[in-house]
Amino acid sequence: MTTPAAAPTPQRRRSAHDRTGVTESAEDYLERIYELIESKGYARVSDIAEALSLSRPSVSIMVQRLDKLGYLLYEKYRGLTLTPEGVRVAQAIRRRHAILTEFFELLGLPGEIVERDVEGVEHHVSQELLQRLESLVTHCRVNPEPLRAMLGQVSDAAPERGSAGSDA
Repeated sequence: MTTPAAAPTPQRRRSAHDRTGVTESAEDYLERIYELIESKGYARVSDIAEALSLSRPSVSIMVQRLDKLGYLLYEKYRGLTLTPEGVRVAQAIRRRHAILTEFFELLGLPGEIVERDVEGVEHHVSQELLQRLESLVTHCRVNPEPLRAMLGQVSDAAPERGSAGSDA
């Protein structure tokens, strides 16, 4: 008597932080630190705390953790700098953020929705989806008319807010 073969285990999709090797929270820190260094030339714990609306002790703990992981160099009371690996990860995060932002803007979403939704999904986008979105965004920059026509049809067919069948 033969035993039935076990069903194949579905492969777990790799999330964005699987590729960078850091948690979503750490990605947010690296992205913000990169932006601070880019705009001010430096980043201090107090700057990061203000930018992320967090307490200085919480930021200090994460900064020390990122230092131990090799993403930044931290000297207490002297500020911090990103290591080459920290810069690489931060740039990948910024690229992902920019592609998603441009895609949502192409869909005609208001700025506050774009930013909120990008922050909500940016850590969960596969590399494959990101590459396809980037190709789509690039194509729509060169040839925007088909997307405009499609969006016009979609918005014409959308139910009114608050009417039966809507989520409002």
